[in-house]
Amino acid sequence: MALRLAFLGTPAFAVPTLAELIAQGHDIACVYSQPPRPKGRGLETDPSPVHKLALAHKIAVRTPVTLKDTAQQELFAALDLDAAVVVAYGLLLPKPILDAPRLGCFNLHGSLLPRWRGAAPIQRAIMAGDSETGVMAMRMEEGLDTGPVLMAERTPIGRKTYGELHDELARLGADLMARAMGALERGSAIETPQPEEGVTYAKKILKEEARIDWSKPTREIDCLIRGLSPFPGAWCEVKGERLKILNCVPATGTGAPGTLLDDALTVACGDGALRLTRLQRPGKAAMNAADLLRGFALKRGDVLG
Repeated sequence: MALRLAFLGTPAFAVPTLAELIAQGHDIACVYSQPPRPKGRGLETDPSPVHKLALAHKIAVRTPVTLKDTAQQELFAALDLDAAVVVAYGLLLPKPILDAPRLGCFNLHGSLLPRWRGAAPIQRAIMAGDSETGVMAMRMEEGLDTGPVLMAERTPIGRKTYGELHDELARLGADLMARAMGALERGSAIETPQPEEGVTYAKKILKEEARIDWSKPTREIDCLIRGLSPFPGAWCEVKGERLKILNCVPATGTGAPGTLLDDALTVACGDGALRLTRLQRPGKAAMNAADLLRGFALKRGDVLG
């Protein structure tokens, strides 16, 4: 028997989970998403990716700016839900919302909790040099990502960028949450409390973090570049331009930090070197190093600041 669900989500990361829950035959009573935002030069409002998918399936969509007022809480309770599924929604859920569904509210989180609770778990895992990460389906509580875990999937990080890992975890998470809802439906879900040790917090990415300090260790810069690619993009300045660095590979060589060691974009770091492989100039598309060098003369001895 299918569950009667509300789905609360906004960005592309949440889309595969909503699509999988629909495909599994659950009754999606309503979708909640962030209000449409102005987009483009004309500043026309653009519905979120989750909003668009819901409309395509003729599912009712609500876009409140807050869930803290009584009227919104009563509307939510009136849905008479078995459960609610939350994936990167963007609003805090107050206790009356958490308590409304018969079986509770369940969140898909992009880390191996209790490591990286909070807003930017995928980026922070890469930036910290973690060897693996994953997704977890967890029961929501009033605390920040503190609830017990129903199911988890792990994956090695390797040399993945944020964009690559984001898409992989979105796919893994969709299957994971569908299996978790199936277990909940059958009454076989097992909830495991999070360990009290190993808690870390994934704070939002700050603009000032994205500027590359070439005097830092090679490994740290490598993780920063991959953790912020493709968005917001780690960057440096050269020849009066802000150049985004979207990928790199470890290289050999030493020199003054920020100095190009050859004509193929090998740059000296604090304890070694990296070869820059994918970059983006202002107002232009991302491109590989060879294409960039054809239109932007950078050579040995130039300094990236």
